[in-house]
Order: sequence, then structure tokens, then C-alpha cells
Amino acid sequence: MSISLIDRFDVSQAELQGVLDDTLRGADDGELYLEYREGESLSFDNGRLKGGNFGIDQGFGLRAVAGEAVGFAHADDFSIAALRRASDAVSTVKSGYSGTQAPPPKGTNERLYGEENPIGSPSFEEKVKLLQAVDAYLRDQGEDVRQVSATVGAQYQVVEILRADGRLVRDVRPLVRFNVSVVCGEGDRQESGSFGAGGRTGFGDFMIEDTWKGIADKAIAQARVNLRAVPAPAGAFDIVLGSGWPGVMLHEAVGHGLEGDFNRKKTSAFSGLMGTQVAARGVTVVDDGTLSQRRGSLTIDDEGTPTNRTVLIEDGTLVGYMQDRQNARLMGVEATGNGRRQSYAYAPMPRMTNTMMLGGDHTPDEILASVKDGIYAVSFGGGQVDITSGKFVFGCTEAYRIRNGKVEEPLKGAMLIGNGPDAMHRVSMVGNDVALDTGIGMCGKNGQGVPVGVGQPHLRMDRITVGGTEA
Repeated sequence: MSISLIDRFDVSQAELQGVLDDTLRGADDGELYLEYREGESLSFDNGRLKGGNFGIDQGFGLRAVAGEAVGFAHADDFSIAALRRASDAVSTVKSGYSGTQAPPPKGTNERLYGEENPIGSPSFEEKVKLLQAVDAYLRDQGEDVRQVSATVGAQYQVVEILRADGRLVRDVRPLVRFNVSVVCGEGDRQESGSFGAGGRTGFGDFMIEDTWKGIADKAIAQARVNLRAVPAPAGAFDIVLGSGWPGVMLHEAVGHGLEGDFNRKKTSAFSGLMGTQVAARGVTVVDDGTLSQRRGSLTIDDEGTPTNRTVLIEDGTLVGYMQDRQNARLMGVEATGNGRRQSYAYAPMPRMTNTMMLGGDHTPDEILASVKDGIYAVSFGGGQVDITSGKFVFGCTEAYRIRNGKVEEPLKGAMLIGNGPDAMHRVSMVGNDVALDTGIGMCGKNGQGVPVGVGQPHLRMDRITVGGTEA
């Protein structure tokens, strides 16, 4: 997009700056956030194109921060009249308050991804042919294939942020995702498998036959594994978590509890524990928004702060939280570039980017061989977490029984149950094969969803409660 969003207003940038200055005078912080977004999704199900959507959304969000209070208003109209109405609403947060304007974020010249629009290339027709090829390929894999679904999605987002000091920053954010789901059956029994990939790239790699076939193969392999799975046992077991996507459990059970707002308000299980041991020795957790082309990466966050590699837990000790500007200021620390929002219609808050546990010294084979009787969790589906208590429940979409160090029969219905801080102390072996997920993560918080990445190496966790369906 060649045109600046600031130029879409019906007045000059100087006049917009004047309204922003009036809005933020006496406030601690705030900004004018502008956004333009295109989104496309195509879904292919049971041999035909079932859905196709394309949409454009644009607008602004105006925010003023006064202490712990936030005034926020938004509109989908780039007009000075709409901005002045928003200013009138937002300015009420400053009533009786006199603050000192916080220093602006540091600038950056780094770019973590390209600016090409992934919706325009490849063409609509080429994307449909890709979905048709996936469907035909999987249906040729055997008579047990009963249903095939494939989807592609793309997003093109342009963000501009105008601050009180007159600084205007801009970020162009592409995002793609490709998913395949398969249902296989034998007699009356049916089981599903799925696999996906994506990132802040174009669709080029997914158009390569070896790439999309590899994704399809993983989906059907998982469905066939689940088709021969037996009911999972219940009780306390030693657990081995696979690398990559199983990091979603770390994201939910630990990551949210390390976001600044929960800790400032003392509603996190990790509140007040800075500098203390909150995990086993050897456990190091980071949030890194600076990884090139990763799904959770951002050149700048939604307040204009460059993202960082923030160490949260180092060798088992809590050393940091993820911060936006407001919570960082109130807690007397630096913002970490984790201020994120779903769109212009929402105010930012501390959110994860790419959250992962770093690698250790053990090979995956060593970790599996160390378990006499346990469960190997390779992939997870949905889960629930209580931030205040740290309690979690996660369902495995692919899991196996381990006996005498050998991976044996697949399991169905395994649920991992525990408490995040307690589970971190139960890590007894950390693998040397740290990996990020393939680019499919989405995180919800307070009604807002943002793309994220997760990751970890193979891990052994001792005596974790497993809810199973075995009679």
C-alpha cells in the first residue's frame, strides 16, 4: 500500500496532531492508532469449495492513559469529526488528573518480515487448485479416508501510530495460514487428524508440492494413529512432552501468568515471586517477538515499541514479566514491546509474542528411555487455565503409552491436569531439540485474539495427573 493512512483523514497531519495534543495534555501516555486490514479465507470440504470470504476493515483507536485509568474510543471513519468526538470521550479520563507525559518508545530500523500482500499472489484460482490437489491427494491414500477439509487464510495489515511528540511509526504485517484436517474410519469408528503451518510470509512455499504433501501426510498420519488408539489410563504418570507445538501448554499454564497486568494487580499465581525459584533448575523461558517471519513476531508492538527477546524464567528463577507501556510505568520497569491489540477497536494490553522454553542437555531418546511407565504427549488440542490459581487442564490430540523406555500403543482421551507453577518444578529433563510450532497459534485474552508462536524441546515432567477414559 503506497498511501499513508494518516493521509486518509480529511485534514492535515498537523491538525490531527493538534487534536491528539489536546487529548493527551495532562495524561501520562496515549496514542492515535490507525489500521487498514484485508483478510481472505478459502475452505474446501468434501470435494468442493465450501466457503470463500474477503473483507476490508479500517479505522482508528484513540487512547489516553491517566495513572491506572484508560480512556479509549474508536471509529471506522477517517474524519476529523469522528476524531474530535473520540477525543471528547477519551479526555474525560483526565478529569482531576495531572500527569507527566511518558517518554516515547525507542525507534528501530529493523524489519522482521516483508511488505508484500499475500492475498494478491498467488491468485484465487491458484489457491483453489491447491485445495483441490490436497483433497484429491488425501482421498487417494486409502479407503479409510472419509472426509477431507483444507483451508487457506491470508491477512494484510497496515498499522500507523501517531504519538504526542509528533513521531509517526508504521508497520506492514503479512500473515498466512494453511490447514488440513482428515477423518479416517474403520467400521463405525472414526477419528480425525490435523496439521497446519503459517507465518508472516507469502504463500509461495505452500504452493510447492513437497510442502503441501508433507502437511497433508502429517494430518492423515495423526488420524490413523488415533484410529488405533486405546483409552488412556487415569492416575499420576511421568510425562514426556514433544518439541514444538506442545509448548502451547507452557504458553497457557505459565505464559499468561507472566504478563505484567496480572502481576501488577496481583491476580497471577506468580505475583510477588520476582527473584525466587518458580521452576526446576535448567528451565529457561523467553518471549521473543524478534524472530524473522514467525507468526507471533512484530517489528513494533501496537504502541510503537520495538519487540524484544525477554527472559522470563532463567535457570528456574523468575527474572521478568512481559510489559506494555502502562503496566511497565506503574511497576517502575521498562516496556518490553508486548503491548498488543486485536484491532483498532481495542486498547492494547500485555500479550505474548513467541513464547518458548530453551533447550537443555538431553536427547529425546534419552528422555524417553528414562521413563519406566508414562505417557508421551506429542500434540495438544484445547485447554483451560485459571490465571489466579495456575490450575490447568489440557487435552492431548496425539499421545502414546511409554513402557520401559519404549513408545508403545497410542492413547485416546488423555487429559493432563495440574498447576502451572507446580508443573514447572516437576521438569526433570530438558531436551536439546528446542523447536517452534509450525505457525498456527492464536491466543485469546479478555475477548481479544492475536497470533502467537509457542515452542519448547522435549521435556520430562514427573508425576503429572492424567485424566483418562480407560475402564
